[in-house]
Amino acid sequence: MRLVLTGPVIRRRLALCMAGFLALFSALDARLFFLQIVAGESLQRRAQAQWTSESAVRPVRGMILDRNGAVLAQSATAYTVSVSPRQVKDPARLARILSPVLDVEAATLERKASDTGKGGVTLKRQLPRETARQLRTMLAEYSAAGDKSLSGVYLEEESKRYYPMGAFASQLIGLTTIDGEGQAGLEQALNRYLSGRAGRVLEEIDGKGRALGYGASTYVPAVNGGSVTLTLDASIQSFCEQAAREALDVNGAKAVRALAMDPRTGEILAMVSKPDYDLNDPPRDDVEALTNLMRNRVVTDAYEPGSTFKTLTAAAALDAGLVSVNEGFYCSGAVTVDGGKIRCWGKPHGAETFAQALQNSCNPVFVEMGLRLGTERLYNYLSAFGIGRRTGVDIPGEAPGIVIGRNAVKRVDIARIGFGQSVAVTPIQLLTAVCAVVNGGQLMRPYVVREIADADGAVVERGEPEVVGRPISAETSATMRRLLEDVVALGGGKNARIPGYRVGGKTGTAQVYVDGQVSRDTHIGSFVGFAPADDPRIAVILIVDEADVAVDFGSVTAAPYAREILEKSLLYLGVAPQTDETPAPEATVPRVTGLDARDAEAALKDAGFDCALDGEGGRVARQLPAGGAKMRRGALVMLYLDGGAGQDGAARVPDVTGLPVVEANRLLAAHGFVLRIEGSGLAVSQSPAAQEEALPSTAVTVVFEPP
Repeated sequence: MRLVLTGPVIRRRLALCMAGFLALFSALDARLFFLQIVAGESLQRRAQAQWTSESAVRPVRGMILDRNGAVLAQSATAYTVSVSPRQVKDPARLARILSPVLDVEAATLERKASDTGKGGVTLKRQLPRETARQLRTMLAEYSAAGDKSLSGVYLEEESKRYYPMGAFASQLIGLTTIDGEGQAGLEQALNRYLSGRAGRVLEEIDGKGRALGYGASTYVPAVNGGSVTLTLDASIQSFCEQAAREALDVNGAKAVRALAMDPRTGEILAMVSKPDYDLNDPPRDDVEALTNLMRNRVVTDAYEPGSTFKTLTAAAALDAGLVSVNEGFYCSGAVTVDGGKIRCWGKPHGAETFAQALQNSCNPVFVEMGLRLGTERLYNYLSAFGIGRRTGVDIPGEAPGIVIGRNAVKRVDIARIGFGQSVAVTPIQLLTAVCAVVNGGQLMRPYVVREIADADGAVVERGEPEVVGRPISAETSATMRRLLEDVVALGGGKNARIPGYRVGGKTGTAQVYVDGQVSRDTHIGSFVGFAPADDPRIAVILIVDEADVAVDFGSVTAAPYAREILEKSLLYLGVAPQTDETPAPEATVPRVTGLDARDAEAALKDAGFDCALDGEGGRVARQLPAGGAKMRRGALVMLYLDGGAGQDGAARVPDVTGLPVVEANRLLAAHGFVLRIEGSGLAVSQSPAAQEEALPSTAVTVVFEPP
């Protein structure tokens, strides 16, 4: 039986077929539309990524140089080893071979070499030249032997930042990330000049990531970074580095800061903050430690300057005509302001002229200077010297210091500001102001970037001396140079004297606050000085934070190291000696501990030394340096009086129970006693007992037990 299709059935089936074909073609058209129009750009990029390889051409980061062209930072060649997982035959074997060479765990290498979803994977960066040479030899040997175990391993050159001087102006120069981008200091602040612009190479590759010899390629060259020349002098910087390192070690200090400037121009010649770190080996695995070490405390941290600030108070009072050099004063040891007693730092100075008051660093006289100036006039001078605002130095992170607002300041605050309390400055702020005091009265903007040049050597920026104010007259400046020279020649700055040279300066001993209270045991010792005194070529400030020594005055902890910087710098700068004075011969410091103050002074004078007394009482509890030390004749010996001694010279033993070893030692030493330790931890008993009387230098046995 035959099936006969009628016309309507045929037409119906044809319609269904046509509809099916139409639906199919519509779906295909929609898919083509999606692939070509909607996702076309994305798919094209993916396709290009599969048949092309794009690699960056790193620019060479520019150099940082000192004023004489010495290299402080430069880019050296390092190497990156990478692998193309698609070309690797045996990831496990490759990992076992490379692990000891690269010092990377085999499991890590195997995981990276097995990631075939990527065309290339970095195994390790910043390889030194020796490791790269060893790896290159291995690749050649395996290839020559027909062994494909290292197939897909590539070695490429890259740049690594190198600092030839190591731990040298660390916080100022700063450092870069492993990718060569500025991370801190001038490396970060000047990154746009130093970094350059990356280039690229685009080439066609096969399915295994290998370059096609006949394929097209595009090369865009990199633009290298420019160079930066600083005002820094590597030689003077090295003098400051050495002096700061010695001051840190000898004084057992928490930190030391040093800054040297040309007072005529504001050029920064050296900048040091200890502790520091080797720029070639920063502690990147300890973020907190690295952050603290990178902090440039010369420009970021403000502190109470103490007596070095008297330099500005004296200049202001003289310039305003409120005092004369030979005006007479009398120091009774203390002065009362608004019911509060302000003491002098040592024994009363008695009758003295203003010049002698500066030599003696007499607090009551400078309280008087602050009060004579008054709020408006004092604040006008502070502003003229730049106190309370940033200097504008071209170094990142500068702090403005702290000055009580004019509307909030009290009379007692004015009195304290006069001798360097109730005001906070940064080291760069204070030295800039002191430079204005001694350079003829011009406040200079300090700067450290002398010149910036592009990769072709064309200068794009240049630093120039800039006068930003004139706080005092040239005549006042000349007077201050003479007065500050006498401070070093005749007063508390004697430990900064340099035979043959005229040196001016001022010492300072500032307070430290612990838990909001003034600490009696720790101070900040400092010295600010300049030379030659009649025509300054260099000015220096050196600050010793919390020295762990018996007497931590700036004349002892800071002045000798500032002298070392000045002496070496003057010789280096070719400044000839100005007098025929020859270095004084060394002599042995006599032991005067336990003697009456008058007898001690006489003994030191007979031996050729000067002395300064601190504290009250008739006998010397301790001295610095100790008896038997060698010093140049004429040097200053600090004598610390017992304070609570009885008629027979005995003193009361302080109570140290509950204190750790360091604090117990400090408290006993402050009263003239020697600590004898038994055990460790906190003090639980002592002999002699607290409040018993004993002679100075008596050994106090203290038993310590774990808390």
